[in-house]
This record gives sequence, C-alpha cells and structure tokens, in this order.
Amino acid sequence: MRPLGVHHVSINVDDLEKAIEFYVGILGLSVRDDRPNLPVPGTWLNAGAQQLHLVQGEAPTGLGQHFALLVEDLDAVAGELRDKGFTVGGPMPVGGARQAFITDPSGNLVELHQPAGT
Repeated sequence: MRPLGVHHVSINVDDLEKAIEFYVGILGLSVRDDRPNLPVPGTWLNAGAQQLHLVQGEAPTGLGQHFALLVEDLDAVAGELRDKGFTVGGPMPVGGARQAFITDPSGNLVELHQPAGT
C-alpha cells in the first residue's frame, strides 16, 4: 500500500453549532456543500486541500489524540487566538518546526503546526 495523503479527519463534537462556529469562525475552515445524507448530524469542512468532518456525538476523553492544522506564522495565529480569549499552549519547538495547541469547544485537541523554514 502507498497512501497518497490524508483525505479527511473525522471528530465527534457534542455541540455541532458551537463546533462550526469555532472551526469556521475562529480557525478559518470553510463549510463544504457535498456532505452525503447520513443518519447522524454533521458538517464537512475544508482545511486547505484536506477535510475535517464534524460528527454530532459524544467527544472522547482526551488521551493525547489530536490532528494538526498547518499555519504559516504560528506566533501571529497564537496571538490572534489569545486576543479572542482562547487559551493557546506554547508555541514550542519540535524538531525544526514549531507547534502550539488549542482545545475546541468539545474538548478535542488541535495542534497548530508551523513547518520548519517558514
């Protein structure tokens, strides 16, 4: 097997409207209009060329699981989020890259990742 990349990440959120407000209104993802008709409420979002699928349901207990969003300027992003009242950990170096973490309204951990050399 040789994967071409990650197509999407799916996460459970306990309040779909709050999650959409966070991911679209705060983190800048955009809503897709091609979500199939499924038996559970949810929303599909664009995160660059990849997707984030929000599914209404009980969010799992945080055990370190997370996904990462690539950002160009981690300091600017972290500052903007803090100015909006969010807690952002770090930023801290990891290899040649840098990362910081934020938690969504359902308790899901989101890494903000600035690649090395940017």
